[in-house]
Amino acid sequence: MLVVFPLGLLATSVVFDILYLSSANLAFPTVSFYMIAAGVIGGLLAAIFGFIDWLALPNNSRSRNLGAWHGIGNFVIVVIFAVSWLLRRDNPNFVPGSTALLLAFAGVGLALFTWWIGGELVYRLGVGVDPGANVNAPSSLTNRTPVTSSRSSVEQHPRPR
Repeated sequence: MLVVFPLGLLATSVVFDILYLSSANLAFPTVSFYMIAAGVIGGLLAAIFGFIDWLALPNNSRSRNLGAWHGIGNFVIVVIFAVSWLLRRDNPNFVPGSTALLLAFAGVGLALFTWWIGGELVYRLGVGVDPGANVNAPSSLTNRTPVTSSRSSVEQHPRPR
């Protein structure tokens, strides 16, 4: 679950920007600066594994289409935050100017959409989920093979009419 790190770091960097704007405490932009750096690095690492997962998706499927939007959107977010980081780099205490702040806020705004798509891919379409996953699957630390039912989830739990 590499994706939670850039997600948390980049979103929290904006929280520290807001705290700086409301308090003028110079510690906050410094924290934000380093969180953005770590989030950008983590985002690039996550993109490698996300691209590998995307390549395995069936062509012309909804999951491949959503995966493309998710990946491209997240790459744009990483670029936006990288530019915001570069704009802060030479400032005393890494205090962000208005352009750096605008980019960070825009990055989080776009991220709300792309991170939702990521949730759709995992939780709705099952992308990246172990095929043997179920509520009674054994720990991944054991050598036991997950037991799956031959019936689909819909067959096991039909919707009431």
